[in-house]
Amino acid sequence: MSKQIGAITVIFVFTCVAWAIIGGTTSVRTASQDAILHKEVSQLWGSTQYQKQPEAHYITEETVARTSTVEGVTRTEQIVERTRHSLLIEGSSIDVALDLEHRKKGLLWYATYGVDFAGSYEIKNTTEETRDIIFSYAFPTTGGIYDDFALSVDEESDSSYQPVDGRLTRTVVLEAGESATVGVSYRSRGMGQWWYSFGESVSQIRNFDLTMHTDFEAIDFPDNSMSPTTKKPADGGWELNWKYTNLISGIQIGMVMPQKLNPGPFVARVSFFAPVSLFLFFFMIFLITTVRGIKLHPMNYFFLAAAFFSFHLLLAYLVDHVNIHIACAASSVVSIGLVVSYMRLVLGARFAFVEAGLSQFVYLVLFSYAFFLEGYTGLAITICCILTLFVVMQLTGRIDWEKQLAQAKQAGKPPLPPPVG
Repeated sequence: MSKQIGAITVIFVFTCVAWAIIGGTTSVRTASQDAILHKEVSQLWGSTQYQKQPEAHYITEETVARTSTVEGVTRTEQIVERTRHSLLIEGSSIDVALDLEHRKKGLLWYATYGVDFAGSYEIKNTTEETRDIIFSYAFPTTGGIYDDFALSVDEESDSSYQPVDGRLTRTVVLEAGESATVGVSYRSRGMGQWWYSFGESVSQIRNFDLTMHTDFEAIDFPDNSMSPTTKKPADGGWELNWKYTNLISGIQIGMVMPQKLNPGPFVARVSFFAPVSLFLFFFMIFLITTVRGIKLHPMNYFFLAAAFFSFHLLLAYLVDHVNIHIACAASSVVSIGLVVSYMRLVLGARFAFVEAGLSQFVYLVLFSYAFFLEGYTGLAITICCILTLFVVMQLTGRIDWEKQLAQAKQAGKPPLPPPVG
């Protein structure tokens, strides 16, 4: 008995090493692909967009006399000093629509999106003189694509702008106390996250109103971002609103696009946790055969472990070509088919389909599908282990293990020679 357990342990350990290799290989292959494919998708579709709050300012000029002495000669020059005076945006009314679209490259899915942006900003001359107020707008990314871009002043279209270094400016002449509304709109594309930024430091925002429409329900807000003041379901997604009268904050507004299950990391996690499922399967088979007095050689356990490993090996390379659910189903059929067909020859059809087949379905197929339950995988595996323990305890509670193991040990000995007459 001890030799049999030792042989089974060696088989289990070597199978675990093989799973560690395939899991590590899949992780490395996924990481190397992500380093290349993420850049390719960014070039084709766009990167994370950070839409910044526009700025407003005016410039004053003052002529000052500056005296300098060179080689004993004193000179006085008249120099014009320019001073920049920042103004607060008096009001911001923004409407954003995010349309999610997942794109697959290699073993990874990327959450890309289209964005329709329309912003209306009120600027005001708060001084007592007529000023040239300069409205400055920065594009979300310098390498982005902005279709149907429009700039307007008091609802009159303006095409006299020229972007420089990802920023454009528009000068509006305002009398003392006069206001103007500048509108900015465009359609663009991005990936991963969308942000609306108030600046790198603590900022003061007046009369801010941003409404965001999503066509997806799984909304999530990144770290260092504000949750909406109101939200309500709308057309298969959400209508989110951020509204503030006088806000002072260094926190931004952001939205994380829902991520689709990536095949590469999924296969790696399933492979790394496969030893748990094989241990439970071996545990059940060993107990059943021991209680029933069935002889099962360590070589039989070796082929069972190989059939288990075939599931993860086939899955690792099948997900490159077909849907992950189809790959899991096909790998499950192949692995269970190997076990059932083999055990039918070893112990008969009933043991193959009931004890072996059913145990493998629970500890391989259902165990692997638990990784589709994001956030509940650990709980599902824990429940499976507890239920296994409960079933085994109920089935073996009345067994005299000392007697049972003695019988199994005696059954493994060669028969005694007949007595000499």
